[in-house]
Amino acid sequence: MAHIECRTDVDASQETVFDLLSDLHGYHRWLPVAADYEGTSEISPAPVAVGTSYVERSGSGVRRGIVTMLDRPGRIAFRQPMTLRPRLAGTIDSTVTMSVAVHGRGARVTRTVDLRLPWQLAIVRPVVVGRYRRESERMLHALKTYAERRAE
Repeated sequence: MAHIECRTDVDASQETVFDLLSDLHGYHRWLPVAADYEGTSEISPAPVAVGTSYVERSGSGVRRGIVTMLDRPGRIAFRQPMTLRPRLAGTIDSTVTMSVAVHGRGARVTRTVDLRLPWQLAIVRPVVVGRYRRESERMLHALKTYAERRAE
């Protein structure tokens, strides 16, 4: 298993940041498309709750995610198994937890990702983990930028 942890401080309230993270239907407003994230689709009807499902596609495969924890306004977690292309490459099983805590006048956001890689990817493990880390950093940067502009 690989463990990734990234964090950022956001000059916006804990509630504002949590609302952005828990609104899967609104991710397109603040999280731009990238090579490893083509958008969130096929989302269960609102409101988002434990059990809400969604799909995220990328050139590497398809994530079929589910919300596994929602503790407003402090924590939301997702399980996101990703079926790789080609299918023979296996499935990356990931759990993503987003924690939002009051920090000064704003919020501190911590994103943790736990990955279980299929044996077929053992030789490229550092590359895969690096891509997940970069995507986590990109996501936090986009969240921070959007939330702070909105708070102004």
